[in-house]
Amino acid sequence: MTKPTAGGGRGPSTPASVALTAAGIPFTPHTYEHHDTATNFGEEAAAELGLSEERVFKTLVADADGALVVGVVPVSGRLDLKALAAAVGAKKASLADPALVERRTGYVVGGISPLGQKTAATTVVDASAASFPSIFVSGGRRGFDIEIAPDDLVRATGGSYGAIRRD
Repeated sequence: MTKPTAGGGRGPSTPASVALTAAGIPFTPHTYEHHDTATNFGEEAAAELGLSEERVFKTLVADADGALVVGVVPVSGRLDLKALAAAVGAKKASLADPALVERRTGYVVGGISPLGQKTAATTVVDASAASFPSIFVSGGRRGFDIEIAPDDLVRATGGSYGAIRRD
């Protein structure tokens, strides 16, 4: 079911793929059929791409003391909001309002990429990502994931690693 774009192309043109291409950061695009009935977009991506939920990461946006921050965690886990707040030096964090997240990132819920967001935000990638040669994150729309080396993701987002996942 994995359908990397033929001919070595860069897949759909989204702000995420454009940003990576412009920065010269290597990635592999993967498209899959998104089903309108899906409610857990990360689990859908892992299933459609035939991947472990440990290797597919979801992008969640939180409000940490009034600033939006991005947490990137495996689909198999949940975002630890206390750990995310600590990682960015905030007292507390809560998930941000979805409408605000869509306006600030330029993406729709279920297709929010940590890359190419309209308004850059501090990004923390769960430390478990570093154990894989590559991970999968949203490419900026439902049905499109980007395979990227974890260190390249951290570099592209100007982010950092942190233990921000809980089971």
